[in-house]
Amino acid sequence: MQLSLILKDIKIEHTLFAMPFAIMGAFIAAGGLPHTGTLALLLLALVFARSSAMAFNRLADARFDKTNPRTQNRPLAQGKAKTGAYAAFVVISSASFIGVCYFINPLAFLLSPLALAVVLFYSLTKRFTAYSHLFLGVALALAPIGAWIAVTGRVETAPLVLGGAVVFWLVGLDIIYSCQDVEHDKGAGLFSIPSRFGVARALSYSAMAHVVMVSFLVSLFFISDLGLVYLLGVVLTAALLWYEHRLVRPDDLRRVNTAFFNVNGLISVGLMAFTIVDRLLT
Repeated sequence: MQLSLILKDIKIEHTLFAMPFAIMGAFIAAGGLPHTGTLALLLLALVFARSSAMAFNRLADARFDKTNPRTQNRPLAQGKAKTGAYAAFVVISSASFIGVCYFINPLAFLLSPLALAVVLFYSLTKRFTAYSHLFLGVALALAPIGAWIAVTGRVETAPLVLGGAVVFWLVGLDIIYSCQDVEHDKGAGLFSIPSRFGVARALSYSAMAHVVMVSFLVSLFFISDLGLVYLLGVVLTAALLWYEHRLVRPDDLRRVNTAFFNVNGLISVGLMAFTIVDRLLT
């Protein structure tokens, strides 16, 4: 019962947001189809890392979730779940992540505790900085960087550029999502770009972040010998980002969830699909 509550609460299906960029990194690193065993271990590691981070986030934010109308129905906020169950889930998921990295390669195993520390630390950042969105972006950017390490056993420029694209993608979309919590965050003493600068300026910063994201994706085209299929994927990504920013206005946040989940799901999966086809054809 507790496990089912936790899995529902952390929305295990939303691993979809991190997974496509990791798969992109793996295909680019391999120059085509990666070894299936490596790819399977990589995806398993992603599931454990995200599960650990999300459960830790629920523990860290439990007292804030109780006062936020958007999150009051979460199991810990309602008293339906036990903190001990979440803590055990974090420990088991973290240990499993490190264990899977052991079987990937030595560098992945060596860096796994650092990666885990980064993804867990994000949950604490809203307490002291308005730029917590940047920490979330860095946490998710570890997915394509880790994928490159899994395939090649080393760190190179290309995965850092792809990671940079992911950082600014997350910064932009998390700013949009945080616009829903402005009043609560101010009252609770939490920090975000919308609560510090206001919704209108925050949405402008979000748009600028997405322009930077597209710039990183274009840079990746030149340094990774990618083809026109990938470039078409970047153009469609830019078009979807433009549409996303048309959905949300300072005086109308009703379509934030559509922008956050639907459009960004299309962006991540679509860009992955174009990249895979590009690598298989060239």
